[in-house]
Amino acid sequence: MKVLLYFESEKALQNSGIGRALKHQIAACESAGIEYTTDPWDDDYDILHINTVGLNSESIIKKTRNDGKPVIYHAHSTEEDFRNSFILSNQIAPIFKKRLVSLYTQADAIITPTPYSKSLLEGYGITLPIYAVSNGIQLSRYDYNEEKIKAFKKYFSLKDTDKVVLSVGLYFERKGILDFIEIAKQCPEYKFIWFGYTNRVMIPKTVRDVVDDYPDNVIFPGYVKGPIIEGAYTGANCFFFPSYEETEGIVVLEALAARQEVLLRDIGVFDPWLVDGVNCYKASTNEEFIEKIKGIVECTLPKTSEEGRRTAEERSISSVGQQLKEIYESVLKNH
Repeated sequence: MKVLLYFESEKALQNSGIGRALKHQIAACESAGIEYTTDPWDDDYDILHINTVGLNSESIIKKTRNDGKPVIYHAHSTEEDFRNSFILSNQIAPIFKKRLVSLYTQADAIITPTPYSKSLLEGYGITLPIYAVSNGIQLSRYDYNEEKIKAFKKYFSLKDTDKVVLSVGLYFERKGILDFIEIAKQCPEYKFIWFGYTNRVMIPKTVRDVVDDYPDNVIFPGYVKGPIIEGAYTGANCFFFPSYEETEGIVVLEALAARQEVLLRDIGVFDPWLVDGVNCYKASTNEEFIEKIKGIVECTLPKTSEEGRRTAEERSISSVGQQLKEIYESVLKNH
């Protein structure tokens, strides 16, 4: 059994969650002993596992179908998480949804990261088999590492007395960036760092304004990878993710794996696998967020980090690899 893992515009997507999903799929296949290729010109494959929705993606589906081979679509995108992102995304969203349904329904089966995103797809009227499989997490990258923490603190010239609230994401309103800035204004005693970047040409003026003019206690370092951000996950005092919509949130898995205290917006995607006060904290309003940030940073709330790590371990790359192997074998058998 050989699988073609296909990602259109891989270079453009490499800094996004979908880009990390490719790396995780490769690692998952390797862990489960699944032969794979990422070369669309390699005709020697048995299953197409496709992850993107561009014009080239449509062409490779057609080619695979003509060759009599099965297709598995990895549904990373929904109408709901397309909204409140790029300029005109809300106006385009209904058209985007129609395209998603048109593409997804050309598959033999669909993989999506969570039961929540599975329920959204079923709500679109899709009746294909849909499997909820986490994007997975490379646990060892987020083990405690003193050198990475030192690199993080040196990069931002942080003192040992500085208290840091961390977030990671694109510059999207959907990600809660406007709330992040407003909360930072009300907590000047802490430093707020937002890792990630989106070209300003592509984002609405309301978001451009806050990433161009923000409080002194906020840092926008852009896209940073390697030891700096891995040290940040461990070395910060709180990972704060106020996103309004996700299909899973790979950065949440990264923070959990790093044994960080995690604070999330209380939205459907995090149910039932993340539980307030058990393996994370949740809130719904800025007032609640501020109260819980202070409780986490000042250590007046109970720790949830060990339970959070256990949650990440359940979504390890090796576990994902075994799940993918079972799905591939089932789809091949039934094709």
